Amino acid sequence: RRLNIQFIVLGYDGTDDKALERRMAVRENHLKYAQEMFDAGKWLYASAILDDNEKMIGSMIVCDYPSRNVWKTIHIHRAKVAQH
Repeated sequence: RRLNIQFIVLGYDGTDDKALERRMAVRENHLKYAQEMFDAGKWLYASAILDDNEKMIGSMIVCDYPSRNVWKTIHIHRAKVAQH
């Protein structure tokens, strides 16, 4: 049996004037999908990334998958989540 690998996924929004508008347009579907991933045990933690003014500028996910997934522009780092 192959064990899953934990990853930290950092996804940053665009920096143009419409970036926050695009984020908010998909937020409801994003939150629904996030709940499905939590329920399936694939996402362990997730958070919006905020700037100094508390504006959402990206997302952070700690996930548990059998392999690296394919995203457009993000940083992916191996991780080891502490057991609690």
